[in-house]
Formats: sequence, C-alpha cells, structure tokens
Amino acid sequence: MTFAAIEAQEPAVQVLRHALASDRIGQAYLFVGPSGVGKQLAALALARAANCKEQPGEGCDRCESCRRIAEGVHPDVRVFAPRDEGNRNLPVDYLRSEVLPFAKFAPFEGGRAFLIFPQADVSFPEQHPEAANALLKTLEEPRPHVHFVLLSERPERLLATIRSRCQRVRFGALPAAVIERILVRRGVAEPAAKSAAALARGRADLALTLSENERAEQMLQWAMRVDVALAQGSASELLELGEALARSDERELVLESLAAFYRDVAACGLGLPREALAFAHRADALAERARVLAPARAAERVAMVHELNENLLRNANPEVALDGLLFTLSTSR
Repeated sequence: MTFAAIEAQEPAVQVLRHALASDRIGQAYLFVGPSGVGKQLAALALARAANCKEQPGEGCDRCESCRRIAEGVHPDVRVFAPRDEGNRNLPVDYLRSEVLPFAKFAPFEGGRAFLIFPQADVSFPEQHPEAANALLKTLEEPRPHVHFVLLSERPERLLATIRSRCQRVRFGALPAAVIERILVRRGVAEPAAKSAAALARGRADLALTLSENERAEQMLQWAMRVDVALAQGSASELLELGEALARSDERELVLESLAAFYRDVAACGLGLPREALAFAHRADALAERARVLAPARAAERVAMVHELNENLLRNANPEVALDGLLFTLSTSR
C-alpha cells in the first residue's frame, strides 16, 4: 500500500510526501481523524516510502523492504496496538520492556525506524499517565532516524505534553462514494454498499461491518419502525421505542439510519433522482412517505436527529433525550 492507494486524503498525503522529498521527516507525528479513513495505511506507507530502495520517497510495494513492512516483519517498523484486555491502555512495564528498547537501538538495517501506535488515546489515556510519561522522554530526545506515529480519533484524551511533541496531520471522513467503491472492490453488492456507506459516517471500517449480515438493512428497519410510530402518534409505542433505543448498543447507528431515512424522504420530495438516495432499493416506500411529509419537515427531522446524537455523545441521559425527541417529532407530522 503506497500513498497512491490512499483515497480522499490528499492534504495529509501531501504533507508526508513533502517531508520525504525535503528529507525532513518529523520525529513524531499525531495522525488525527476518525477510524477507518486511512491513518494506519498512511503510517505504513510513510515507513515504506522512507525505507524503499527502488522508489525512495514513494515506495514500490515490490522490493524486500516494502514486502516485509506489508507483512509486519520488518525489523525497523513496529506497530504497538492497545491491549486486548482490561481498559486496553499500555502498562508502563510493557513500554519499558518492549517499546523503549526498540526506540533506543533502532534502526537495525541502516534506514529509518518507525514506531506506530494505533488508537494512541486508548494506549496512553490521560487518566493513566504512567506509560505516557515514560514515552515522553523518548519523544523529547529521540535517536536520529527513529520516528513515532501516533494515531488518534480523540487526541484530547492524550496528555497535552504528548500532543505538544507531535506534528499533527489531519485525516477527514471519507466521502460516501469512496466508501462504496471500497466495499464493491471487496465483493459487497452495490445496493448493500450504498446503504452501508450512507450510515458509516465516513468510516470504511464501520461500512464493512454494516455490510455484513445485512446490518445496514436491519438499521433501516429500525428507522422505519420509528417513523411509523411517529406517524401514528401512539404515546405507548413511542415510550416503548425510546426505552428500547436507550438500552440498545446500536442506538447511534439507528439514529444515523433515521437521519438518512428522512434525508432520502426530503430528496424524494424535491424530485431528486433515485441514484441520489442512500436507500435507493426502498425508493417506492420513500416516495410514498414524501407525499405526506414535506421536504422542509423531513430536513428538520434530519437536523433534530443529528443534534440528539451530539447531545448523547456529550453524556445526555439517553432515555430522557430520546423520549423528548420522539414526542417532539410526533407533534410535527
């Protein structure tokens, strides 16, 4: 995987290519952005490009160095993922026995060494600063040609001292069309790929999960059930749905599906073509709903659902917030 294969992240890739071309690769980077958008691919592409003898500065994906990095067996490129157990943060003993010795003696083959930390905010959370503080001294005084790449969805959870030692590179959410292409290349049927991409919030990893076992269709069924209850205005049904959603692990996805559903209803009401719909395979049902719910009303519902999702991320009480949303929507039929 070279830089050329990383999709829809041109600004980030340009920063890294410029660093390679000017021989000014940063000692420590913080790649910031959602999961599943190419941060780890870019970190590995950077390591390949810096060590490739055939195509220096880009990587060839053919030479021994590039192949070993791809296979995870290159002695100068290590990926230190969070633990699988407990709260998943890296204990300070592990850092001292595995990470710091590598940073002290690498590179071993005379090129450049890379220490890559996926989910760095999980490995080094602010509430468990011991390992982060142990890493900090190495970040402050790195050996020549040893580079750290920390990947994070929530950089604010890292110690400020860690963040301040890293050059930040931003990665954005992927466009739905890019995610659709990724899914289709992996054998997902186009209708399922379109639905999964619409719900994935720009994350290819989430889209892949949604494309399995018709999960995207299940989320749509949830959303349509909510819409039917809203149209009927049954208080008991709305209370039951609010309680079920508050308890569900799928709550965020259901709400994303509900927003996508109303976005499609608005699109139908405005006469947009079938290809513009996230749930194009349900175009007839969407068109029927659009005959009753005006585009402006549907668009208002999209905004309200997104606002609720944001409030839930800020630790609002799920059941109270969901009940409030459902009863508000039921009065705006």
